[in-house]
Amino acid sequence: MTTAGDVLDLVRAPAALTVLGDTAVGAQVAAGGFSRRGWLLPLASVAIYSGGMALNDWADRDVDAVERPERPIPSGRVSPKRALAVAAGLGAIGLALAAAGGGRRGLAVAVPLVASVVAYDVVAKPTAAGPLAMAACRGLDVLLGAGGSARALPAALAVAVHTAGVTALSRGEVHGGSGSDTALALVATGAAAASVDAITPVGPVGSGTTEPVARLAGAAGSAAYLAAALPGQLAAAQEPTPERVRDATRAGIGSVVPLQAALVARAGGLATAAGLMGVHALIRLRGRKARPGRGDVT
Repeated sequence: MTTAGDVLDLVRAPAALTVLGDTAVGAQVAAGGFSRRGWLLPLASVAIYSGGMALNDWADRDVDAVERPERPIPSGRVSPKRALAVAAGLGAIGLALAAAGGGRRGLAVAVPLVASVVAYDVVAKPTAAGPLAMAACRGLDVLLGAGGSARALPAALAVAVHTAGVTALSRGEVHGGSGSDTALALVATGAAAASVDAITPVGPVGSGTTEPVARLAGAAGSAAYLAAALPGQLAAAQEPTPERVRDATRAGIGSVVPLQAALVARAGGLATAAGLMGVHALIRLRGRKARPGRGDVT
């Protein structure tokens, strides 16, 4: 019998914390923060991301039966049919929340976002285009918060570049990494960190925040991002074993949150940035207590 815990494992519930900040970045950079109903957009992101995780396991069920038999579908805890239903249901919920929180503009971004998630899981993941496809998903998630505004493109690109690097690195989780993938991850991390200072606030910097303070807060966020992502990537570059690649991938997935905080802070949203750093602390704490083989976020 499938339990709620099995479904949470299927959708990698802890990993959903990493997408909460995507729409916050887009909203802050494009408009100085969310509109009245904009708080629904992070929930839309969580639903779409979680549905994508379920679809990922459905698409990978045969491979996981050999490489990761402990996962919900190959272990028999969740049937393929149920996993597909969970994926479809969460995708539909995500679209509804995007429409409610962002109106027509939100839905206009959410539809290609969902399509990109499906394309990655079902078609692109095992191909050379996989990292770019996944990067497009996270870039579109940032644009969801911005209602598709071009003002958010630099921030969306920063998150997308980070995602491409982590996704490339993750290809070595089972059999070990390659020099090209670890190098790509390192370059992507450096590029994403360097791009933070290019972000500029829309109109006056947030309440009580001066431009120098926003710049300093953005730099502090960039430093936190590098501290979270680089050690694992450097270790994997030195010795690309499956264990080190998995650790680096896990750290890379979580490190997007301080990157989000850096982008938000540079755009003047210091309170939101502080909240995101609190989410990052929660992810790190949860990571220390996680049981091996359960709730895997990679």
